Amino acid sequence: MKQSIAHIALVVRDYDEAIEFYTRKLHFTLVEDTYQPAQDKRWVTVAPPGSSETTLLLARAATPEQDAFVGRQSGGRVFLFLRTDNFWRDYREMVSLGIRFVREPKEESYGTVAVFEDLYGNLWDLIQFNHQ
Repeated sequence: MKQSIAHIALVVRDYDEAIEFYTRKLHFTLVEDTYQPAQDKRWVTVAPPGSSETTLLLARAATPEQDAFVGRQSGGRVFLFLRTDNFWRDYREMVSLGIRFVREPKEESYGTVAVFEDLYGNLWDLIQFNHQ
């Protein structure tokens, strides 16, 4: 048996501002942006450069209950982990683009890691593992 995670839904406030953040600041690829008239919503997926399996589904909050979870889907814990092949290149570029790091780079036994916030405050690890 072979299985994989196809999409991870990330609740966002606005499709276009989320697309801009992920494509311009994190250099993700816009994989799909399709309007679904029956549900009056868009199917928007983005993926990190070189990623081929899992995408982020940017899901606009449609109710006040969903809106309350924008930026805090994991209750303040690191939610997503962005693996890189060059930590310092990506870290420096992200800082230059105004991405806020809430935990500075640290060398751990498994690799180099720092924690940053996305445009809504969700926490991400930027990580380069020692053994890729």
